[in-house]
Amino acid sequence: MELKLKRPIVFIDLETTGINVSSDRIVEISALKISPNGTEQWMTSLVNPEMPIPPKVTAIHGISDSDVADAPSFREIAKNLTAFLEGCDLAGFNAMKFDIPVLAEEFLRANMEFNFRKRRYIDVQVIFHKKEQRTLEAAYKFYCKRELENAHSATADTSATYEVLKAQLDTYPDLENDVDKLAEFSSFNNNVDFAGRIILDENGMEIFNFGKHKGRAVEEVFREEPSYYSWMMNGDFPLYTKKILTEIKLRTFGNKQT
Repeated sequence: MELKLKRPIVFIDLETTGINVSSDRIVEISALKISPNGTEQWMTSLVNPEMPIPPKVTAIHGISDSDVADAPSFREIAKNLTAFLEGCDLAGFNAMKFDIPVLAEEFLRANMEFNFRKRRYIDVQVIFHKKEQRTLEAAYKFYCKRELENAHSATADTSATYEVLKAQLDTYPDLENDVDKLAEFSSFNNNVDFAGRIILDENGMEIFNFGKHKGRAVEEVFREEPSYYSWMMNGDFPLYTKKILTEIKLRTFGNKQT
């Protein structure tokens, strides 16, 4: 079943130096753009992470320091990538927990403005886990009836993820072929930041989702304990989380002045 699209959607897969969203870097990115008329457009590139790739990670995805030595840095491809993603929704396999947060961190390091709030997100892994509880290779075999070759290659994984989503629509009649509905089904909670440190409560209020202030409104905490903002900004939290905190902090300060 082909996707019903109101605007383009881009399937993304990243290979990285590790699994720490805050500190690890992209070594390969592959993006497949599907337009409402069904046309496909690819953007794939090795990326110099400007840090060593651990041998145990190279053993997984096959990309070594020598492979990326002459590759562009993320900063060098950020402008073209922003243009490629403009006006598009995003999708991937485990995208909301890893690929999208890592991408957000890279854009912030590159000082490239990219609005992650203006788009819908579909996580094919979430749909798969809610339905079958398996991995991408198993999902590909289960839904597409073929073995996934070159697993952990960004291009192979990206293409497989797109094929799996289309097959999921064929498999589950109750899975509505609509990006808004698929994005809603892909979501576990109302995260404000990708790390889930801040979420929306039932009234749409930003609240902390961890630590001693869990369940409390962020604005309230900042008013009563201003040092908590400084603690988080100086702590080992993702850059995107800090960006959201600063937006809330500035909004709270603005409200006090009016």
